[in-house]
This record gives sequence, structure tokens and C-alpha cells, in this order.
Amino acid sequence: MATTGMLRRQSIDVPLLLTALLLSLFGLAMVFSAGQNDSPDPGLEMLWRRQFLLLGVAMSAGWVVSRASVRLIEWSAWPLYLLSIVLLLAVLVFGSGGGTARSMSGWLTVAGRRIGQPSELAKLATTLMLARVLAGQRDSIRSLLDLWKPLAVVGVPWVLVMLQPDLGTGMVFIGICFAMLFWAGVPWQLLLMLASPGISLILAFSTGVWGAWFLILVALVLWYRPYLAEGAVLIVVNLVMGVAAPILWDKLKPYQQRRFLVFIDPAYDAQGAGYNVIQSKVAIGSGGLFGKGFTLGTQKRGSFLPERQTDFIFAIVGEELGFLGVVVALALFLALFLRSTRVAARAADAFPSLVAFGLMSAWLVHVIVNIGMTLNLMPVTGIPLPFFSYGGSFLLVSWLAVAVLLRISSEGRGQPDAIGL
Repeated sequence: MATTGMLRRQSIDVPLLLTALLLSLFGLAMVFSAGQNDSPDPGLEMLWRRQFLLLGVAMSAGWVVSRASVRLIEWSAWPLYLLSIVLLLAVLVFGSGGGTARSMSGWLTVAGRRIGQPSELAKLATTLMLARVLAGQRDSIRSLLDLWKPLAVVGVPWVLVMLQPDLGTGMVFIGICFAMLFWAGVPWQLLLMLASPGISLILAFSTGVWGAWFLILVALVLWYRPYLAEGAVLIVVNLVMGVAAPILWDKLKPYQQRRFLVFIDPAYDAQGAGYNVIQSKVAIGSGGLFGKGFTLGTQKRGSFLPERQTDFIFAIVGEELGFLGVVVALALFLALFLRSTRVAARAADAFPSLVAFGLMSAWLVHVIVNIGMTLNLMPVTGIPLPFFSYGGSFLLVSWLAVAVLLRISSEGRGQPDAIGL
């Protein structure tokens, strides 16, 4: 009986759980502040209460998932992945946009009511499925052809997301893919060659810069010595990307072009596409060292700061809590990333290790892109800040990810930082 009791005991990774909880409470406070305006808006003022209820639902769902074994989580990869693909297909028909992403169809809408973002579930499902594929890889990956299975797993949902079109979420899928390939032991040279077409497309804005990059790529191919056909195709594809960049630019819709032009110079469309970024930078810069005080941000209270409860919520942190508040928020995110990486490093086998690192990488990309766009270091893509931005879908999936990490941690090797429950 004692032995059975010991087997049924579970442990909880207290630092991981506490960090996620502190981030959620910090975010809830910022959602509350977002509703405090000089011109009362009952809709915004009530958002924090709904976010509080959503947090309760998300944590409850996370508790249920944390009771499942890693083996059961691995088994669920296929059904969840297929379900996410079906939902992503459905959203192309029944989807709608909102916030800074009004032009895309990311929310599944039924009878005029938005009920969630399938792309959030797809991130979790793709991470699980990719981990299962990589963990089952018998031979080491040494060529681009060896990557066809993992690339197919990520490529299908990525294409469906880009058809919405949702560039920000598409960037998250790419980040998850490269991070998990790296953690699976794929050589950095191969990862760089895999990324080379995208790099060529981005650097094609300058003939000189692109030419220097192309010479570096040729040198890399000669050094790594892939299969002859593989190397030749890679060189040709990069040449095509360099030539096709201007053509692809002309194919972009006007609002998409404006977003990139505004990224280079927000003043290009100060009253249009650049307005959000300009107001965000003003809000963050005006916060100084200690900020203007909780709920007292003037840019926010005057309704100059757009989408302050979702995409630009980090600007409220900078304006009201200042540099010190920003440091605290970033420190909490860093703690989450480090703890998740520790869980990945101590996992019992390849699958849970890859899952843990993949979930961490998804959060990391979200934080980099979201905070980057509030500072005009990244294009505005309508991507939320984990545990902070208002919304149910991402908060639910984030806590499901926390639950999976907690379960992986409890089944990992050696747990000097965990306590028995």
C-alpha cells in the first residue's frame, strides 16, 4: 500500500508554476489598467473581470491536462494535430478578424460570434506532432532531404495560417520549427541553409548586401558538401528569391506594403499604419525610470494608445511602471524561458524534451515579436504577449502548455527543486 501511494504521488515544479502565475496576475493588472480611461468605456472597464474568469478556466483546464501522463500526451499528438488542421481549414471559410488584424480571418466565427482562434491550438498541436516525428527519427539528420517529414508537419498549418493571412503567427510556427530542429541536434550549417531562401528574400532590398550574403552561402555549401543536386537546387532557389523579391513586393496588398514601410519609418503614414507604433513609443518613452503610476498613463487615459488591452499592452507597462516595471516583466519572462529549458534538459526522453523546448520557443517568439513591434523593432503583426494580452484562446493554450511542462517536469530525471504533493 505504501509503495502504491508513493507511485501515485506527483510533484510540482514550484518555480515554473509560480512564474506563470505571477505573469498571469501581472497581465491581469495591466488589462484592468487598460480599461481606466478619462472617457469611460464600459466595455473596456469590464474586460479585466472577463479575463479573470478566463484565467480561472485556463488554469482549471491546465490542472486537468497536468494529470495526464506524458505517454498519453504523446498519444494525443495525432488527434490534436488533425483537429487543428480541420479548424484551420474551417477558419478560412467562417473566419473573421479583429484588433490590429482586422484584415485577416484568424477567428472562427459562427452566427456572427467569434469563438476562438484555431491557430493557437495549432501551435500546441504542431509542437506535439513535431516532437513525435523528431523523436521517432532513427538516423541523424545530415541533409535537407532528411528534413521532409518535420517540414511537412510544420508546413501544412503554416500554409493555412499564411492564407488567412497571419504573418505574426506564421513567424511563430517558423520559430518553433527551427528551435526544435536545433534541439534535436540538426547541424547549424543545415539550419542556415534551410533558412537561406527566406534570408535571400529579406536581403534582396539591397543588391550589395544580397550579393555578400550569396557569396557566404556558396562558401557554406562548398564547406558543408551536401549532395550535389541538393546544393545546386539550394543555390538556384536563392537566386530565384533574390530576383523575385521586387515582383513579390508588387504582389503585396497596399496595407501589407504600408506595414513594412512604416516599420522602416513610422512617419511614412503617421495618421494611418504608423499611428499605433508612434503612440506606443511615446507611451513607453514617457514612462521614464519609475513610470507615471498604475492606471495613470496619460497616453492610455487619453485613448491615444490603440489596442492597449491586446497587442500594445506592453506599452502600458512602460508608461505606467517605467523602466523598473519593464525589467520586472522581462525578468519574469526570462525565468519562464530558463525554467522551461531546464525542464527540457532534464526530461526523461526525446519526446518530452522536444515538447518542452518547443513550447518555450513559441513563447519566446511571441515575446520578441510583440515587444519588438511596440518599440518599432519588428513589423506590426497583431501578435499577443503571453499571459498579458486580453483574450481567451491564447491564455488557455498558454496554461495548457504550462500544464504539459509541469507534467514533463514531474516525470523527469531527478527533481531537487520540486516538492511532493
